[in-house]
Amino acid sequence: MEEVSTWRERLERTALAPITRTSRGYYLWVAFLLMVIAWGAYAYSRQLQDGLIVTGMRDRVSWGLYITTFVFFIGISHAGTLISAILRVSQAHWRTPITRMAEFITVVALICGALFVIIDLGRPDRVLNVAIYGRWQSPIIWDVLAITTYLTASTAYLFLPMIPDLALFRDRLAGRVSPWRTWLYDLLSVRWQGTRSQWRSMGAAITTAMILIIPIAVSVHTVVSWIFAMTLREPWNSTIFGAFFVAGAIFSGIATLIVVMAILRKVYHLEEYITEKHFVYLGYLLAAFTLIMMYGNISEYLTTGYKMAGETEFHFRQLFLGQFAGFYWFYFVGGLVVPGLLVLLPWTRKIWGVVLAALLVAAAMWVERYFIVVAGFRVPLMPYEPSVYAPTWVELSIMAAGFALFALLITLFVKVFPIIAVWEVAEDRESAEVAPAAGRLAPEPAGGGSP
Repeated sequence: MEEVSTWRERLERTALAPITRTSRGYYLWVAFLLMVIAWGAYAYSRQLQDGLIVTGMRDRVSWGLYITTFVFFIGISHAGTLISAILRVSQAHWRTPITRMAEFITVVALICGALFVIIDLGRPDRVLNVAIYGRWQSPIIWDVLAITTYLTASTAYLFLPMIPDLALFRDRLAGRVSPWRTWLYDLLSVRWQGTRSQWRSMGAAITTAMILIIPIAVSVHTVVSWIFAMTLREPWNSTIFGAFFVAGAIFSGIATLIVVMAILRKVYHLEEYITEKHFVYLGYLLAAFTLIMMYGNISEYLTTGYKMAGETEFHFRQLFLGQFAGFYWFYFVGGLVVPGLLVLLPWTRKIWGVVLAALLVAAAMWVERYFIVVAGFRVPLMPYEPSVYAPTWVELSIMAAGFALFALLITLFVKVFPIIAVWEVAEDRESAEVAPAAGRLAPEPAGGGSP
């Protein structure tokens, strides 16, 4: 078996490679993302100049692409701290190579999601009104508080396990990188020397953050769902929206983690550390939440459809047969049935099958957010003709810029910070080697056979 020291050295080289080497393709990718963001900034400048009239939103359908994307980003933020915390609590050691990716997806997604709320306001200065004139009875205030708390806790949860790796970068990259990076690693490593007391203090801090982050993450998407469920709209009049949104958030979060993990694994040659096992195990989680989402859909639509009260018939017709039928059936078949089969069938339970399932889930969950928002507003509150909403080039450009910003922040992150948790992966490898050795040293039962 390969010596631990040789393996550890190769692990460190792999973690340092994105910082020490930059390919031409990296610069081309960043340039492309910056162009998409620049076009989105131009579209936003038109919106600032002319107002929300440049969008497809009007008085009857006052939420559209922006709020859809906001809910989607807040959902995929559960890819990180919640999934990572649950796997830490359950002591799933296979998680170690992917926790760092999951945790920075959370922070990046929260930043991008919060921007879409400001964009949707039309006038960004109105954000101050939330602080000045906000009412604690409003779910919007609850949402602001929940997201702010979640972002703060997620940043801390990302930073704490990164300290030993930042100290590693500080020591290994001294004199090899630009002065600002040297200064940054020295600052963020907070004088880490790896002493016993430092490890003990960091372990206690991670445990505390791990316990706190789970209820915070659950509360965030529950509160996001209450913005809908506590509004007087027939399609949103549901008591299970909280549980439904949390399950959907974890579902889309797992899918996003799989996609990002597959891309970074290929680009930065992490095949030795992120193996097929990680994709299959995350695929099992994806399949489990596929069943939960199916149950949520059946429970919600069966109970409301059985009574068919109020404007439910209008909503069901537009959702299942009319304007939004294509969206809904793509979501249900393409985002629930097909991904579940891809993971559960042995001949597609491979890396490519799990990644394909994740791509379908991510797309379908954005579509689900879209028809929840827009179809809900389209149901008439009074006996007038239902309105029609179609996003304009301004909304599409800004949404594309939001996704480009998400990709850009991840791209920049992996060029500055450790892409994998080196100390956790090494610790897991050493523990795995010690266990069999201890088993070999154990005395055999008398007679050499089973007792």
